[in-house]
Amino acid sequence: MDLLSKLPSALLILLWIYTGLDKVLRWEASKNAFHNQTFPVELADVLAYAVPITELLIALLLLFSVTRWWGHLASILLLTVFTTYVGLIWVGAFPRVPCNCAGILESLGWLEHLILNLLFIALAVVGLKQSQNKKPEAVAPGL
Repeated sequence: MDLLSKLPSALLILLWIYTGLDKVLRWEASKNAFHNQTFPVELADVLAYAVPITELLIALLLLFSVTRWWGHLASILLLTVFTTYVGLIWVGAFPRVPCNCAGILESLGWLEHLILNLLFIALAVVGLKQSQNKKPEAVAPGL
């Protein structure tokens, strides 16, 4: 695998480690930001733990060739959820404008955030296609 083919995985690993660790290292601020979102408090409590753990697990999946396909797929799914949420915020679907972005990403406007997320989704799709030949095979016929 040459350097160019590793680029999507490397950039996604950096993204997930950066955002996941930022939420862990700034735990109180991150937890409070989840509680500032427009969903129920119980969901905010679950997401405060689930999101950084998921981000770090995705980075871990992307590190190894045997799990890289799953890491790209998980990246696409999570980024799609984040992008949909950012898009809804951008069009004014929520009564207030919450954010639980990591560090430098907090300084982006909603359109820039949307574009950045779309670029990372594109990277994940490229990575998924590149790792397609390494996709895990079904354990039993018909699965």
